[in-house]
Amino acid sequence: MKKSPVLRNILIDIALTGVALVIFALFHHVLPRQQQGMGIVISNPYATETPAEDVGLALPENAALLASAGTSDVLTMDGASVAAARGRKENGGGKNGSNGKGGSALSESGTEAESDAETTEADDTPIAEKFTDRYTDTVVVTENSYSSPDISITVTEETLGRTTYYLADIYVRDITCFQSALARDTYGSGYRDSITDMAALNDALVAVNGDYYGNTNEGVVIRNGVIYRANNTSCDVCVLYYDGTMRVMPGSAFTVEEAIADGAWQAWTFGPALLDTDGSVLTSFASTGRIISANPRTAIGYYEPGHYCMVVVDGRGESAGISLPDLSQLFYDLGCVAAYNLDGGNSSIMVWRDAVINQPSGGGRESSDALLIAEVNSRE
Repeated sequence: MKKSPVLRNILIDIALTGVALVIFALFHHVLPRQQQGMGIVISNPYATETPAEDVGLALPENAALLASAGTSDVLTMDGASVAAARGRKENGGGKNGSNGKGGSALSESGTEAESDAETTEADDTPIAEKFTDRYTDTVVVTENSYSSPDISITVTEETLGRTTYYLADIYVRDITCFQSALARDTYGSGYRDSITDMAALNDALVAVNGDYYGNTNEGVVIRNGVIYRANNTSCDVCVLYYDGTMRVMPGSAFTVEEAIADGAWQAWTFGPALLDTDGSVLTSFASTGRIISANPRTAIGYYEPGHYCMVVVDGRGESAGISLPDLSQLFYDLGCVAAYNLDGGNSSIMVWRDAVINQPSGGGRESSDALLIAEVNSRE
């Protein structure tokens, strides 16, 4: 029996539609696409050499055009603005709610609340003058440590019950040693690389996976002083500033203007926050049980300007992984005053001096970005 022309045309239309959908999916979800981003460069107000001319602090009026044009605008701060930025409260407002990547326990009241306990005066010592006993005049390397005039790192393998985790204790004299890397050195969606390759390309001493920014269009992306994206997000945002401070805030509290004025160096969007704004343990998270329960994890901790840690927890194997409440407790026990959860699961990888030292779930997976520590000054 011959097929009717109508049926044949319908089948052809269905086939063509299927091909078109496959091409669309490849273009939008599989094939890498370079993106230009906002292209706003935040100058380091603490650099020893400052630009001859201050080009202003406010977000430029053409910022909306920068995303499509791909141009860059350098923004600096004068001394008075730096002092004002230092005097700001450490967190803005926000609303409690699930962020889809772990949930947030930070709330508007929580971020604004001030402790009734007696507070001590803030230590304004520049990070270049802190921890001088941690650094060495020359490069000194052991199996699990590295020190130089600007960096001190000690990496250890730890156990907590049935859980194995890897801890990198980090001191930096120059905050620009705390860097981010982009897969294929390109900002965009669909670009992925192994953490090992990104570490090698950037001469990293230690590196962990980042927030996998390329897997979504939401949130804040600031990498090495460049604002690529600042879209709305319900996720917590972690910001590392040029003065060495680190803040975790609800996404609704983040503004580009304040990031520029305060001198943001890095910003990641994943979360949740792992400690309350006063450094206390968090026991509840607005998220699903699967996300909250024990999993492989990657997270960063902050003690004070110039002192940080990176933690990678193995899971889904001999190591049991760790839940978000237990991860919060771990960072509290380590002595951190702020901590932030990054992408986890199969992504959780730590590279120490060119080699993966943990046991990634499923053999690990490539990511769109990495956090790393690297020398910024030449070493003989």
